[in-house]
Amino acid sequence: MTGPAAHGDEPAEAAGGTQDAGVPEAPGDVLVGVDPQDFPVPALAWAADEAARRRARLRLVLALPPHDSRYADSDHRRSTARWAGETALVAAAETVRSLRPRLPVVTALLDGRPAEVLCRLSEGAGLVVVGSRRLSRAEEFLSAGSVVVPVSARADCPVAVVGRPGHAAGGPRPLVVGIDGSTHSVAAAAFAFQEAALRGTSVRALWIWRWPAVPPAEEGDAVRERRRLLAGALAPLRSAHPDIGVAQEVLRGHPVEELARASADAAAVVVGRRGRGGYTGMRLGSVVHGLLHRADCPVITVPSKQRE
Repeated sequence: MTGPAAHGDEPAEAAGGTQDAGVPEAPGDVLVGVDPQDFPVPALAWAADEAARRRARLRLVLALPPHDSRYADSDHRRSTARWAGETALVAAAETVRSLRPRLPVVTALLDGRPAEVLCRLSEGAGLVVVGSRRLSRAEEFLSAGSVVVPVSARADCPVAVVGRPGHAAGGPRPLVVGIDGSTHSVAAAAFAFQEAALRGTSVRALWIWRWPAVPPAEEGDAVRERRRLLAGALAPLRSAHPDIGVAQEVLRGHPVEELARASADAAAVVVGRRGRGGYTGMRLGSVVHGLLHRADCPVITVPSKQRE
């Protein structure tokens, strides 16, 4: 089984129907999930820009979920789905070529549930990019085609969720990152600094503090302690990236609300993730999950064991 041919400046390679028969992975690929029912133009544009910044290859992947063989017309349904998938991949590649004519692009039409396929391929990718359809939580967990939550929860590399067209462009806005001193938030900060270096922009690091159950007289000391912890967490990164401007802030409030508010003026919001989530992605942290529904810019989830 073969899908559309690869596109771009590299020699053409056939995109196979299985991972083994398809285009070989390249370390650092930017991987984009293509949905034929909801063509992800904002995600494609964002991913193409990101791949160009990284000088990486863009890999467009469309996964065909298992079909129900109990139906009499199951073969017809399958062939129709494959045709639609091939058509969507060709359109996606053409969209990218219109935006970034010299960007190396390959396509792959694979069998499997979309979330499972993207998570498997994430092991060899530098970044996974998916579009957001703003599904309800019930739709996220029950839809076979839903990828945002399970991929954000389980991928082995950072995952960028790109929503509405108005938020696809980059520009000089800062990278916002949430810090709480944990290992996974430090990994998110490291990614934010790397991304800021690629974009030539700054980092806005937020330590968000819920209203504490301490006497008012002690609140000043508590705030100063959190400022000290934030500065300590960022010190190695500031030393490694001396040219990157950094704003350090300790805010009081709910992390989802404050990060969502900060997203209005951000190029992206970067948050950490504790290892792998469960099979359905239901272990995805409440802060990350809330941001996926409320942020006004791309949300990038970084696993705590990100490759260096």
